[in-house]
Amino acid sequence: MTALNENLERLEEQIATACRQAGRQRGEVELMAVSKTYPAATMAEAAALGLTLFGENRVQEFGAKAADLDGLRLDSAHPVCVHLIGHLQSNKAARAAELFDGVDSVDSLRLAERLNEAAGRLRRKLPVLIEVKLSPEETKAGLEPESADAAALLERLPDLEHLETLGLMTIALWGGTEDETRACFRSLREWRDRWAVAHPRLGFDVLSMGMSGDFALAIEEGATRIRVGTALFGKRKPYVGPPE
Repeated sequence: MTALNENLERLEEQIATACRQAGRQRGEVELMAVSKTYPAATMAEAAALGLTLFGENRVQEFGAKAADLDGLRLDSAHPVCVHLIGHLQSNKAARAAELFDGVDSVDSLRLAERLNEAAGRLRRKLPVLIEVKLSPEETKAGLEPESADAAALLERLPDLEHLETLGLMTIALWGGTEDETRACFRSLREWRDRWAVAHPRLGFDVLSMGMSGDFALAIEEGATRIRVGTALFGKRKPYVGPPE
């Protein structure tokens, strides 16, 4: 058994335990394998173990390995999907729409409009998540939920016909206490519930929250998708490619 296989088995046991403690079914929580900095071969190994949803942080980095995954992504029985989960500059929106099966980090109306235009040229419907900033860290991306920018995006999204809004994404405070982390995840769920009523033309089924160190708390607070890298692939090597 490979190290990746062992890690996946251990991770699945932890996810199942968290689901039981939360009174939820395992099938309610989707596992996204965060494969940033890992080569296409590692992603292929993970796909062979049954993982089909991957998250990448950088357009340029994934662009360098996308061709090596074409066979897996076109597999009619178990197609692999790769989403962008890192911050996306609007000038890279066209390339992102070409490369990714979804963009989970939409954080401005300008970016949404660029993605919509690009998806329209490609004649496709691009799934997106709205990234919400719920921690005070200045380095965190995302929309402040009570901001005018968030309101403008939510009002405009239903008319961007080449985007399919599926829900929300957030990242908890780095190094926060359990109470702080729970509060972040709970807040995202509460904003989802509020916005689902106020904006019925948008979809809010996906709550992407929780990573290697806090996914159990996220599951207890209602996550439908967790993003796990280190616990699955091991300690990550620094990115050494060109800057985004």
